[in-house]
Amino acid sequence: MQKIWHVRPFDREIVSTLARELNISPVLGRILANRKITTVDEARQFLFGDVSTAYDPFLLKGMDMAVARIGRALEAKERIMAYGDYDVDGITSVALLKIIMDELGGDCITYIPNRLDEGYGLNVEAIKFAHSKGVKLIITADCGIDAYEEVVCANSLGIDVIITDHHAVKKELIPPALSVINPHQHDCAYPFKHLAGVGVVYKLSQALMKRRFYPLEQHLDLVALGTVSDIVPQHSENRIFTKRGIEEIRKSQKPGIQSLLAVSGLKDRALSTSHIGFALGPRINAMGRIGSPEIALDLLLTDNKLEADRIAGILNRENTGRQKIEADILEAALAKVEREVNFKDHRVIVLSDEGWHAGVIGIVASRIQERYYRPTIMITVQNGVGKGSGRSIDKFNLFNALQASRDSLIDFGGHEAACGLSIDMKNIDVFREKINDYARQVMRDTDFVPSLDVDIEMPLAAINQQLIDELDILEPFGPGNPRPVFSTPNITLQDEPRYVGKNGVKVWIRNRGSLRTQPVCEAISFKRNAMTIPNRGDTVDLAYTLGLNTWQGITSIQLELKDLRICTPSAVQ
Repeated sequence: MQKIWHVRPFDREIVSTLARELNISPVLGRILANRKITTVDEARQFLFGDVSTAYDPFLLKGMDMAVARIGRALEAKERIMAYGDYDVDGITSVALLKIIMDELGGDCITYIPNRLDEGYGLNVEAIKFAHSKGVKLIITADCGIDAYEEVVCANSLGIDVIITDHHAVKKELIPPALSVINPHQHDCAYPFKHLAGVGVVYKLSQALMKRRFYPLEQHLDLVALGTVSDIVPQHSENRIFTKRGIEEIRKSQKPGIQSLLAVSGLKDRALSTSHIGFALGPRINAMGRIGSPEIALDLLLTDNKLEADRIAGILNRENTGRQKIEADILEAALAKVEREVNFKDHRVIVLSDEGWHAGVIGIVASRIQERYYRPTIMITVQNGVGKGSGRSIDKFNLFNALQASRDSLIDFGGHEAACGLSIDMKNIDVFREKINDYARQVMRDTDFVPSLDVDIEMPLAAINQQLIDELDILEPFGPGNPRPVFSTPNITLQDEPRYVGKNGVKVWIRNRGSLRTQPVCEAISFKRNAMTIPNRGDTVDLAYTLGLNTWQGITSIQLELKDLRICTPSAVQ
């Protein structure tokens, strides 16, 4: 699908000031300005901030009450339950809570609901189980903000609840918990609103350990795993936690993380957010999707290396199984799209089926959204009730859309980019119409054309090892801080494109009209089905990110293509 390129405008004075005061190149200064980092102090914090500059955890509403209640529970030896979601964010959150409670001498048990049997969030049966185990305090992690009735149930059984969550808040339905810690509460003064669930738990841990000489930073390995996997913005505290957390993953003393690195083929390798997002995170997530999330939790908590190796092997096998299930459902869903979706009328793709695995429909929704660039909701139906998962596009707030369609739903939650829902099977068609009516009101036709933000247009001659080394300081990359995209017009293909792997293509390029002695640069894409493939001698405009490729001991600059436009003869200068 052809993208619209937007070369970001910039203020020359701001870029000049950043470059001069921070002793960085104008290229890096412009990239910072493109990320709305416009003052020297902001840039210095972004580039060089560390854990010591993080916000005071007591700025979070509810923190004082939570710390006091946990303190009473510890003193009285009350049993505490750490209760979390079944994804990577939730599992790492529960692991961190358990570690901290144990360090403080607490009597803490853990509970992560099974996605298929119990669904998302707090549930009444789990609360009754907690009561049967003598639990007096439940601390939620990455869930609970919409658990009004469940908290009422807990209170009726004499169990206090502390909610730690980061999902969007339905203001009229704040549960009557003893304490609610969520930066999205409308009257919470916390400066940074985009923490992951494990980030909120880390802030609680900071508050609990404030007067103790305890190296809490050693657990930023867990925070990085959850933060990156939950795809929250990589700026402010998230950036600090991820950057330091990746260092902690490399040197982690947790046997489970060591074994996870080994089974992922990442032992003794330099790590980045992409390794978390595409290798480590999916293996932890696999158990929450198609197995028991408690097994993944056991991996993160075990002190036994042999046990860690055994569990890591299970996660690796389950992830392979998850990939097969996902591929089968994607094939069926794509066929449904071609049969059932009218793109003139359907601005939101809503698909349903009784045979789909609830644990992977969110991933498949993401794949379909990428292919058609439409908000996509996948619903699997069992016993007359549908469970759905959705993924959105840039200019469509999925949470607001569900708010507008709530009369046709049993329940829903999430944020602007992703959601979960439950629905009576009889209402699926009504819901499809309602959410599309809402989309027709708030979206324009141009919103359904994907765009590509280009940081800087520059000649190939400006690319060198020094520039690539300087760009490394921008890591970790992710939402809010994407890998910088550059563009170069009027590039000539030196040879026929060569296909690599399942969906890759490699081309060799040179500035049009340049001397034959100028080195040819290699460019590669791993999504060749997303672009028109040029021929040898064609003139093209390229959009790309910069990287290095090492082959047979030789390292060279490589462009990773984000998009390619074949120039018409009249457009060639």
